[in-house]
Amino acid sequence: MRRRGNRLLLLVGLALASGAGAAAAQTIAITGGTLYPVSGPPIPGGTVLMQDGRIRAVGRDVTVPPGAIRIDATGRWVTPGLFHARTTLGLQEVGSVPGTNESEQSGEVKASFNVAEGLDPATPLIPIARLEGVTTALTGPSQGLIAGQAVLIDLLGEQVDSLLDRTPAAMVINLNESSKEAGGGSRAGALLRLRKLFADAAEYSRRKSDYSRNQMQSLSAPAQDLEALGPVLAGALPVLATANRESDIASALHLASEYHLRLIVQGGVEAWKLAPELAAARVPVIINPINDIPNFDGPGARFDAAALLDHAGVPVIIVEQETGGPRNLRWAAGHAVRFGMPWDHALAAVTLTPATALGVADRFGSLEVGKVADVVVWSGDPLEFASEAEHVFIRGVEVPRSSRQTELLDRYRQLPPAY
Repeated sequence: MRRRGNRLLLLVGLALASGAGAAAAQTIAITGGTLYPVSGPPIPGGTVLMQDGRIRAVGRDVTVPPGAIRIDATGRWVTPGLFHARTTLGLQEVGSVPGTNESEQSGEVKASFNVAEGLDPATPLIPIARLEGVTTALTGPSQGLIAGQAVLIDLLGEQVDSLLDRTPAAMVINLNESSKEAGGGSRAGALLRLRKLFADAAEYSRRKSDYSRNQMQSLSAPAQDLEALGPVLAGALPVLATANRESDIASALHLASEYHLRLIVQGGVEAWKLAPELAAARVPVIINPINDIPNFDGPGARFDAAALLDHAGVPVIIVEQETGGPRNLRWAAGHAVRFGMPWDHALAAVTLTPATALGVADRFGSLEVGKVADVVVWSGDPLEFASEAEHVFIRGVEVPRSSRQTELLDRYRQLPPAY
């Protein structure tokens, strides 16, 4: 019986693997819709052809091979999957419940801390985000002077390895009010400590053999953290720096210039005040446009901040970090349009611009031949509240249009007479 049971499990496993492979190998043609490639002008009545998890053709005169699965998108809008560039997806369920949080580690300097092995592919928040067209996300830590390493995930897969696309994808640091503790209560102290860490990381990189023989002076962080800062100083790994106040953003720019960092400013409440400088340095800004509430960390909050940055030529990346998070990403982009950002720029801010900033635009962010087949068919304008994502493809596989929310809705759609 045990042998038969093991054999049955093996056969089931092979069948599931074969089914998954077949799904990825399917040829799918989305026809008749208006395509919004992001990298070029709209294409009315266009076709997107997907095969083996990649986009094989985009345009009006695409030949659909025999046997391909056809999806009629006439009257629909077709875009790349949305890219949310600052989340805790897979790492946090309820912010106020520590037991559901895998995104943080204690301490102020955690450059070697990588969140990848804490990911939970079964989180109910991923299907909810997918229903709103989000297919790719940057997820990572946020606390500490150097919070640690964020990773890039595709929102498809039942194992950590199938979720992960790039690890690490960015180093997260803080230059806002929360960094003062790491500097002894002062922003200036925090910057001094960062410079010491960068100097020691460069020294460690040059003298690893001396370090291993204990022939160096004491350094400001453990070897694994200094090792992790090596790609940052080499320009291979972008730095996502949280900074909201004008002076903090200016400090981030000085630091990036001094150490040749690939800087991305996150938060950016008062970034509009430094728009010319950010544009000249080609520093992207990750911003939540649904924020006009001033505080001491960013007194200059305003609804049109994204539009002001965009008009100045700053690469703008839109995120939504309020209640609801990634599922509201497209509405945040629509809010930016309401306050002056051009529609096509807002769509790029949740697709191609974050992919470019994180160095993955060769695979994500637009409808182009050879890119990963992350494609969404919308009932209408994706930045409008009333529109719905009718089909969502990740790596060429259509994901289910269900989540815990839809299951609860179906369950209680008709209440028993007792209610």
